[in-house]
Amino acid sequence: MECGVCWHVYDPTEGDPDRRVPPGTAFTALPQDWRCPICDATRIVFVRPNA
Repeated sequence: MECGVCWHVYDPTEGDPDRRVPPGTAFTALPQDWRCPICDATRIVFVRPNA
């Protein structure tokens, strides 16, 4: 999934070590209060990138 504000890509293989999200965590399994680590946008602005 990709942030619609800053275009940061959440990579489930990496997780989010800064927010203690372990590698292998799917985007849908992120905590509800998880926010973009770059611009602090909420999960709702994340979109699926074009293939």
